[in-house]
Amino acid sequence: MTIRILPAVGDIDSARALSTLLSQLPDAEPAAPVPDTTALLDTLARLAAESLDELPEVVLVHERIGPMPALDAVRDVVMRFPAVGVVLITADASTGVLTAAMDSGARGIIGLPLGYDALAERVQAAAAWSLGMRRHLGSGTPELYSGPGGTVVTVTGAKGGVGATVTAVQLALAARASGRTVALLDFDLQSGDVASYLDVQFRRSVADLAGISDINPRVLQDAVYTHDTGLGLLLAPAEGERGEEVTDRAARQVLQALRTRYEVVVVDCGAQMNSATAAAVELADQALLLVTPDVVAVRAAKRMVRLWDRLQIRKAEETLTVVNRASRGTEIQPSLVERVTGTKVAHVAVPAAFKELQSVVDAGRMQDLDARSTVKQALWALAGELGLVAVKEGGGGKRRKPSGDRGALALRRKGGDRGAVTLEFAGMFPLLLVVMTILWQCVLYGYTYSLAGNAADEAARAATAAAASGAGAGAACQDAGKEHLPNAWQDAAIECGGDGTVMRATVTAQVPLFFPGFDADWTVQGEAGAALEGEDDG
Repeated sequence: MTIRILPAVGDIDSARALSTLLSQLPDAEPAAPVPDTTALLDTLARLAAESLDELPEVVLVHERIGPMPALDAVRDVVMRFPAVGVVLITADASTGVLTAAMDSGARGIIGLPLGYDALAERVQAAAAWSLGMRRHLGSGTPELYSGPGGTVVTVTGAKGGVGATVTAVQLALAARASGRTVALLDFDLQSGDVASYLDVQFRRSVADLAGISDINPRVLQDAVYTHDTGLGLLLAPAEGERGEEVTDRAARQVLQALRTRYEVVVVDCGAQMNSATAAAVELADQALLLVTPDVVAVRAAKRMVRLWDRLQIRKAEETLTVVNRASRGTEIQPSLVERVTGTKVAHVAVPAAFKELQSVVDAGRMQDLDARSTVKQALWALAGELGLVAVKEGGGGKRRKPSGDRGALALRRKGGDRGAVTLEFAGMFPLLLVVMTILWQCVLYGYTYSLAGNAADEAARAATAAAASGAGAGAACQDAGKEHLPNAWQDAAIECGGDGTVMRATVTAQVPLFFPGFDADWTVQGEAGAALEGEDDG
């Protein structure tokens, strides 16, 4: 029998030494070592997705593997892939370590430094156990291990009150509405509000699972409340002090148990960082960070991202920031949030519309939020962007998960910001044209009045000078007025005449119109006067 072996070793020298020994084992088919626990679980999940028969018989886990502790990695592999024999490689081969490894589900330990005989013995024993387990499973596998695991999405608030719980609930409802099995886990352990938002009273909580070393399907079923919407709810403890019972190890165990039974697991992490939420964010397939468009929230988001990076929980570029209560009138836009935090920002921004939420929040009926609500439409579009919504194909009844930008774009076409701006501009364009026409006509009216007044003043002066010298005052009046009018106003009527000791000039000009060929017969008059010389002599 060929024994397929997958080593998980982070140290290069140890990986090289282990590969050399494995290549000498008879009937062994060792794979290339994986460098960390994330790669280990991803590799096993990919193989299981193709076929359970593609899984290796033996997995070797080195004690210095990371980022997940070795015993936790052993427990996760055994829980998700029960037909795989796991062996721990450790320098401490004491009875205590052996007992801890067995409690985690390992089939044995191999001491360091590695020896051929000990390695061959443990690999053969683990492979024989794996073969027997696969025969025992026979034609089917238990429901708990029906697949490589569901998708885990965490929702964390940059600070309190930015809408993390509303977002988590609506994402879960959107995924459930598309036909998926969904669990909603409240990891805001001191002040979780999922139960209030969905009007649930249930005495079991996640704290009741903290002290259980083996969370089997029966135990999990007792702790999960099945809501009327079909969501599986695992709530925060009613007594906030019990939240301290949920350690990082308990959080990992609860999450792995949920993801083996549900296609989607949405985790509300609140706005407080603790060991449980840190473990959830680290294990998540998608980690969302909720922020509102204000300076305080953006600064809090930046602090949270830096904290995750320092603790090696999650890198900034692996975090998706969602802008809640967004408005085009605010100075802080999603592009600025992206630059400040260094994270990716979701294409969907949730609008500021608290009035739409107030009635359902007060009634504890978040599931009854109107489908026409802009908040619901945005959050369900966000679920599509994350790939949580299963889309039906044709009439065959099969469902597929939207992949990448195509699925997100299909859901955003109904109401993205870009489309809304285009529609609003198209609707307002005729009104803008009318306003601009009126303003320009007002400018033409005022300019004509100014020209008429200036031409009248010059005509009155020229007529006065002509009268004093004995020349024709009328001709001088006409010539001076025309000279100070542009070509478009040359048809203006100019009149001069004496009025006692004053020569008065009147210029009547027609106002040009913005639309040529349309005659509104709008005219303005400019008047001016100049004293006649020599009238008082005598």
